[in-house]
Amino acid sequence: MKITFLGHASLSIQVSSVNIIVDPFITGNPNASHIDIKTIKADYILLTHAHQDHILDVEAIAKNTGAKIISNYEIVTYYGNLGIEGHPMNHGGQWKFDFGTVKYVNAIHTSSFPDGAYGGQPGGFVIEGEHKNIYIAGDTALTFDMKLIPMQTKLDLAILPVGDNFTMGINDAIIASEFIECDKVLGYHFDTFGYIEIDHDEAKRKFFEKGKDLMLLEIGESIEI
Repeated sequence: MKITFLGHASLSIQVSSVNIIVDPFITGNPNASHIDIKTIKADYILLTHAHQDHILDVEAIAKNTGAKIISNYEIVTYYGNLGIEGHPMNHGGQWKFDFGTVKYVNAIHTSSFPDGAYGGQPGGFVIEGEHKNIYIAGDTALTFDMKLIPMQTKLDLAILPVGDNFTMGINDAIIASEFIECDKVLGYHFDTFGYIEIDHDEAKRKFFEKGKDLMLLEIGESIEI
């Protein structure tokens, strides 16, 4: 499983020959100006919620690639009305796709489209695939619901927001990693704009002092698990 950070909360995940894009917000992010969305490969687009900084490039990527959207019922319905195919889910449900099993789990946040349309309830994804399991938290506060995840799935990597203000910050992300019993964390949702700028060295130090590994990738940088 190869994971590439595309800036903000956007990710590219490759599982065998399947390409997945998560929360594409690229053309609106000046820090990601070197990423050309026309070259992005996608079989699926996973959306945690409907805020603009998570869905800006959905239509362009979906129409360019034919990717299927995986998200909550309301988001899939919204894009279905635009002619984009999707697979609707809701909290606690799971489905087996060709790249692995996806479970839609709770997140505490808000969710609405830029035009004011209702975006359903926000969520995160637990993906079990290719003998590796990951948790994509989405935009969320720290929540006791996270404790439910390791009761069913042993995680190899957790992808957690760390920018604070709109989501968890560093201290809560450390607690979240304890709740989900995963010491290997990829941070995201940071540095895109002033409200969520973080001190990278301090963040990594805090995780290290708790015996945990926080990775803060450069945009376009990848890891393999």
